[in-house]
Amino acid sequence: MSETNGAWTWRLEDTSGTVVPVSEEYADQHFASQGDAESWVGEFWRELAEQGVVAVTLFELDRQVYGPMRLDTN
Repeated sequence: MSETNGAWTWRLEDTSGTVVPVSEEYADQHFASQGDAESWVGEFWRELAEQGVVAVTLFELDRQVYGPMRLDTN
């Protein structure tokens, strides 16, 4: 589902804000729109959390849009 031309990306982070390495199927995802990016993280947040991702930050190109946003429901 990776779209190489997409301007929207997630930074996948641990509790200290360090980027978490995740499996290839979840790494380096690029999206054509904010909505596509948000839908993707909404669909896969549990899998990301299982790989050690605690929070995500959304970027449009180099501009931070929002985040970090915690993935847990606590």
